[in-house]
Amino acid sequence: MEKAFNEKVIYPELSYKIVGILFEVKKELGEYAREKQYGDMVSKKLELAEIPYSREVRIGDSGNIMDFLIDNKIVLELKAGRFITGDNYRQIQNYLQQSQLKLGILANLREKYLKPIRVVRIDSVPEKFS
Repeated sequence: MEKAFNEKVIYPELSYKIVGILFEVKKELGEYAREKQYGDMVSKKLELAEIPYSREVRIGDSGNIMDFLIDNKIVLELKAGRFITGDNYRQIQNYLQQSQLKLGILANLREKYLKPIRVVRIDSVPEKFS
């Protein structure tokens, strides 16, 4: 059963490690740090875990900059607001579309309970949403 599940989940091991790092950062910094502080700590933890990443990656000519590109596979977007909004979700979906990557992780580290969201790139947007 677990093998069948992992075959459907995109990058299960890498995303599991990233989420673990996010929980470590949340535990160490709490819920009142600034987004840059969370990002700096995530960078340190990725380096300690020897996970390749790039930070503040510009996407093409659009001027958009994603917070992290991890192992050239996963977009990681950090937020430090009261809650995740539809605009936050659309932002990471836009990054996935532009970069042609399959998976993003959206995490608001300011919320009382960390709930990272896995965002899978939508290949086509239904007409009612365009």
